[in-house]
Amino acid sequence: MDKLPANTGWHWVKQGFGLFRQQPGGLSTLFLGYMFIMLLIGSVPLLGQLLPVILVPVFSIAFMQACNDIEQGKRISPKRLLIGFHKPVFAVLFTLGLLYLAMAALALGVSALADGGVFFKLLTGQIEPAAAKNSNLAGAVLLAMLVYIPGAMAFCFAAPLIYWQKMSLGKAIFFSFFAVLRALKAFIVFIMGWFGISVLLSQIVIIVFGRSDAAMMVMLPMSVMLTVMLHCSFYASYRQIFGAPQADAAPAPVPSDKP
Repeated sequence: MDKLPANTGWHWVKQGFGLFRQQPGGLSTLFLGYMFIMLLIGSVPLLGQLLPVILVPVFSIAFMQACNDIEQGKRISPKRLLIGFHKPVFAVLFTLGLLYLAMAALALGVSALADGGVFFKLLTGQIEPAAAKNSNLAGAVLLAMLVYIPGAMAFCFAAPLIYWQKMSLGKAIFFSFFAVLRALKAFIVFIMGWFGISVLLSQIVIIVFGRSDAAMMVMLPMSVMLTVMLHCSFYASYRQIFGAPQADAAPAPVPSDKP
């Protein structure tokens, strides 16, 4: 794959908007169904805090396939929400989620070297922001990012590569990391573009409605739509880098990393 110019990231953002405009109701319904399932899973004792993170790769496939359905001129079915649970791919995606959770935990653990764990306690709500005023939060965030960013690059495309291209877990992680690395400038523009859109729209809502209940009522559906559009943009990035998946790609045996 050739290196992509930086402005490609903005094209992905626009393509995400274009995909969303074709079936906004179907995509939003899919996301609300996902949030409802996450709410139910979150109520499970002990595992309720971990499963929503572990299952992110499993559910991410639903939104990727929904975007592919739109390109094929198909209506989005709510059943798409469960395609990541099909055998044999579910076990590999679940393992990917476990590895992602371990990577995130490692990033937070490393951050404790700078502030003694204050950043972790702040994120988990164990302390108030005022209590972290005198800690080295900047150093903790920097250390966490040094671990998290390479990990996020490795996990970025791993799930769709496992599902659509039948890659083994290790191979998918490897190809994901280097795909993002080669398109790094485009991804920086992609992230900055979505950050800028989110901040701009939030500020417009606050200017119009102030910090009121009405503003919150507008923010909620807006955040849902922006999140769905972000998934659509992510699909656009995958399609350009790895090519469009085959129509009605179905799970097949995933090769093992073992010889």
